[in-house]
Amino acid sequence: MTDRGPGPAGMTITIPDPTRRDAYETALERAGGADWAGRLFQRDTTLWTEDPAVAGAINDRLGWLDAPAHFAMQVPALEGFGEAVRESGFTAAIVAGMGGSSLAPQVLVRVFGTTEDWLDVRVLDSTDPAAVAAVVDDLDPLTTLFIVATKSGTTTEPLAFQADAWERVEQAIHHSHERFRFASPGDMMVAITDPGKSLDAIPHHRDLRQQLLNPPNIGGRYSALTYVGLAAGSLIGIDLDPLLQSANAMLGACQEPDPDRNPGLSLGIALGTLARAGVDKLTFVADPEIEAFGSWLEQLIAESTGKHGVGIVPVDLEPLGAVDAYGPDRLFVRLDLQVSSGPVAGDGTAADARLAELEAAGHPVIRISIEDPMDLGAEFVRWEVATAFAGAVLGINPFDQPDVESAKEQTRRLLEEGHGGKAATDDGAIGIADEIALAAAIGAQLERAVPEAYLAIQAFIAPTAARDEAFARIRVLLRDGTRRATTAGYGPRFLHSTGQLHKGGAPIGWFLQLTADHPVDRPIHGWPYTFGTLIDAQAAGDRRVLTDRGLPVLHVHLGPDPDAGLAALERAVATALADRGTT
Repeated sequence: MTDRGPGPAGMTITIPDPTRRDAYETALERAGGADWAGRLFQRDTTLWTEDPAVAGAINDRLGWLDAPAHFAMQVPALEGFGEAVRESGFTAAIVAGMGGSSLAPQVLVRVFGTTEDWLDVRVLDSTDPAAVAAVVDDLDPLTTLFIVATKSGTTTEPLAFQADAWERVEQAIHHSHERFRFASPGDMMVAITDPGKSLDAIPHHRDLRQQLLNPPNIGGRYSALTYVGLAAGSLIGIDLDPLLQSANAMLGACQEPDPDRNPGLSLGIALGTLARAGVDKLTFVADPEIEAFGSWLEQLIAESTGKHGVGIVPVDLEPLGAVDAYGPDRLFVRLDLQVSSGPVAGDGTAADARLAELEAAGHPVIRISIEDPMDLGAEFVRWEVATAFAGAVLGINPFDQPDVESAKEQTRRLLEEGHGGKAATDDGAIGIADEIALAAAIGAQLERAVPEAYLAIQAFIAPTAARDEAFARIRVLLRDGTRRATTAGYGPRFLHSTGQLHKGGAPIGWFLQLTADHPVDRPIHGWPYTFGTLIDAQAAGDRRVLTDRGLPVLHVHLGPDPDAGLAALERAVATALADRGTT
């Protein structure tokens, strides 16, 4: 067994199986001989396609290769933006976006926190009325900057959040007992979008405080190092120069023609060749301080590779388990922060010790050592480059998302028909009152999972830390009881992340969809439906698309108390697995 390392940019790649290792090394030689690295930076679209139409579309999505250098020149303006916001009296900011427009800001906020005397930045990417309330209702509308982030300018969720914010600020200005320093809600709003028709589609765009316009040739999931991520970074007070310096250094390293020394190319070929060999469950094991990076990686990889019946399944936040909990389709990626306060642990065993056991059992392991959180700038680039090359290995276009629109279209149809409010329970959803019946339904549904399946929890409920923990426990039960990979996502967030993989990737998904009542709903000012109606329609739309494609979907309605419902679900899952003789 041969390691590829200590490798480029702190990375080692270990592939114990000799046949898979030979395939990887053959692919490396082929990529080096065909100058894949040079062709990427020359924008040679034949890496992915010979179709002129597809090539033109790809060429319009390669601006991310220029983003680190371009935005390094914008750092003074970005820092001036953050300082001006703070000096204007703002104490908080809400980034309202979905998918690529929300995940990169979320990574920076969670990893770096807020520097003293800078803004409390929050990310809003759930249409659940309780989730909207939890993010915005404890903030003073008159000292909160609102950022609507949408590449297209037409994304439903951020525009709904903007409508809600406009009404709240307008009412606060009207009822203020003091002469307020801003005349309209637009003075307290910023747009991050593309120029032209995207900007024009955003309501009140001419009245907004500022318009941060990205180069239009950068796709949403490749936009971390644009205004999408960097504006939030400027508001929490981080130093953007070292972040972008690390990104530019990685970009230079990824131009190295020798694949063995190229951190993006070698990683991408490993991802692609292993996925083609059936090792397609890419499992992240990260130190706690940088754990949030996994959610951004999840979208990048799932949406880029999951199409035309192939794909790589990213597995984020699944607790690390014992060796016998895993099937042969796992590839583990260890993200090790050198300044971490301590290693990740699984079942009382440090992550690195457990990964050594998994490696000894034959599982491939990629280890990436990150010296400082600022080096996440480099990691954004490494993984963007790697994903582009993985797409070339898999024979797909990694820059489109052909199946994302299907669920949106179903949602629009439900809302137009006035059925959104009934969508949570109109298809014979299983309730949680009868746990014996629920366990039986789960057991029967598990029989529909194909051998190479991943088990996906799709929760159209408000995110909370307690629910994260409940999902982790349920995922451990499912994984240990079936030896299959598990994923979990909150809707509608995951529709803009893993949703493309669910519908367009290999037809191996097994879906447990969760909905709940909305005891307190929330209107969307000027819209013909509420947030509760919207999220129910989004759940039903996605459910119908998955069902129409012949994929197994079990819809469980948690009722008025999602936490109690999750507890009942956890018990039912345990019972179902015990009845199958697997626990």
